[in-house]
Amino acid sequence: MNSTKPASRTSATVNIAAILVIIAAAMAARSIITPFLMAIFFSIIMAQPIYWLEKHKIPQGVGIFLVFGLVLLVVFGFGGIISESLSTFSQDAPAYGAKLNDIGLGLIGYLNDHGFNISKDQLTTLLDPSKIMSYTAGILTELGSLMGNMALIVFTIIFLLLELNSFNLKVKAIVKGNVDSIAYLSRIGKSIRHYLAIKTMVSLLTGLLVYIGLLIVGIDYAILWALIAFLLNYIPNFGSIIAGIPAVLFALVQLGPAGFFWAVIVYVAVNMSIGNIVEPKMMGHGMGLSTLIVFISLIFWGFVLGTVGMFLSVPLTMVLKIMFEQNKRMNWMAIILGTQDDAVSILNEHDKDKELVS
Repeated sequence: MNSTKPASRTSATVNIAAILVIIAAAMAARSIITPFLMAIFFSIIMAQPIYWLEKHKIPQGVGIFLVFGLVLLVVFGFGGIISESLSTFSQDAPAYGAKLNDIGLGLIGYLNDHGFNISKDQLTTLLDPSKIMSYTAGILTELGSLMGNMALIVFTIIFLLLELNSFNLKVKAIVKGNVDSIAYLSRIGKSIRHYLAIKTMVSLLTGLLVYIGLLIVGIDYAILWALIAFLLNYIPNFGSIIAGIPAVLFALVQLGPAGFFWAVIVYVAVNMSIGNIVEPKMMGHGMGLSTLIVFISLIFWGFVLGTVGMFLSVPLTMVLKIMFEQNKRMNWMAIILGTQDDAVSILNEHDKDKELVS
């Protein structure tokens, strides 16, 4: 009895040490891992229309060419427009930042005249409004650094798509027809594909509505703010909020308080309707993760893998949850990662088993 406890403690210590080593290795190899992760998840999304084309008697090679060609056409088509807008915005950003800084200082002066005692130096040191405009370009610059590996990502996607059928056969050969193992791997692929496909459609709709709304308001660089809204919508909880900050501040600089007000209305209306009505309805059964875990996973994967980790935090955590569910020793981790409904269903099943036994 006594020898079992030290052994179990040693095993737990070894497991924790192994996890820490893996995390450290992932952080050290971030520049290599993130392009491959992006390629894998893009491949999962594109595999669905390729399978659909195959079912309609279109050869796999032709399907890959059509789907991949369409994606590249859209990317390069919008890329030229966005690149031109970004270039112009980057040149004008210092002037807009200076105007925003003047507005901030004017607000501080107004408050001080009405009995408040706010130090301009302290406030500008703590929060420099001029930096917020350059922060917008910083978001896109960091994402652009990932695009520097575009050639690696593109070729990896192509090879992954060409190996679709081969990969399925290899998986079946590895598990040797084990029904549980096949269902387990199939569930991982289906969960990731479902989440990323729905999230992509929702993000596209968010970007489109933001673009239309800002055009109606009359805010410049609407395509740029729409791109930021589309990209950051992949980041759960805070992405849509972060996306709106530079746009509404720019509206304040360009159009004054009225422009600021209407820009806020656009972002609130779009995000409330998408986040509370459209996305839950399209997502169906949901992500299977608690809200707290989604937030923690955002921080954790962002720390380990940077910006890409924040974008892929939910699917990566979903994969871990499914893996934990298949391991009896780690099943408690799957329960922690899951929702309250998952815990209730497990308790109900346990009660039913007890009733059958009695």
